[in-house]
Amino acid sequence: MKTQRPLILISNDDGVNARGLYHLIDCVKDLGDVVAVAPAQHCSGQSSAITVDRILRVTRHDDYQGAKIYSVNGTPVDCVKMAMHTILDRRPDVMLSGINHGANSGNSIIYSGTMGAAIEACMMGVPAIGYSFLSFAKDADFGVTTPIINAITAQVLRESLPANVCLNVNVPASAKVNGVKVVRSARGYWTEEYAKFDDPIGRPFYMLTGHFHNLEPDADDTDEYWLARDYATIVPARADMTAHDCVAEFKTKYEQ
Repeated sequence: MKTQRPLILISNDDGVNARGLYHLIDCVKDLGDVVAVAPAQHCSGQSSAITVDRILRVTRHDDYQGAKIYSVNGTPVDCVKMAMHTILDRRPDVMLSGINHGANSGNSIIYSGTMGAAIEACMMGVPAIGYSFLSFAKDADFGVTTPIINAITAQVLRESLPANVCLNVNVPASAKVNGVKVVRSARGYWTEEYAKFDDPIGRPFYMLTGHFHNLEPDADDTDEYWLARDYATIVPARADMTAHDCVAEFKTKYEQ
């Protein structure tokens, strides 16, 4: 009996035309059959948003390196849902999201459409990995990510992941990556998040900007610490946002 190759579902938040999507396909095409379902437009910062106020359409694009390519006029999470419910003919063995332009370290995971897609697949019981590259340059060289993505994806295909756990992987934009560290997200917050400008007739408008302020720059068990030292980082993540350590205490305060 012929054994099927693993099925790899890919999505992202930078859109179906993003270079990172096609490089991710290049990285894993030898590991299984690839189907990419990505947003028709750029969707960074969409987190786990879903579309509720308009119809969704699926568009087939030209194949790339043997991978089937589709786009959806919705969010990254819409893409995962549409893939699972209307596009794929079998359950994927792994879901990959990215490669994102820019970091998803620290608390950026909360806002990330890249990780929103991975978390959605995780909640569906599919092993999922979000990949991000710490460069916003249009001509960024993704080559340094290739061996890292290949190794991590192959490992997850071999051994899967614990239930309800996905991986948030960030790769530094350096000529040489020194290694890979499994760590936690650095604690911090964003400052000066909006820049003010004036339009030609003097009306103010605002654009998102800002800087991540790391509250623990010397903590050597965080992603920010090791990314600054040219290591790739893996943060195991969960969709469950319950503060489990507070449940017992709050029972005594609030239960009636």
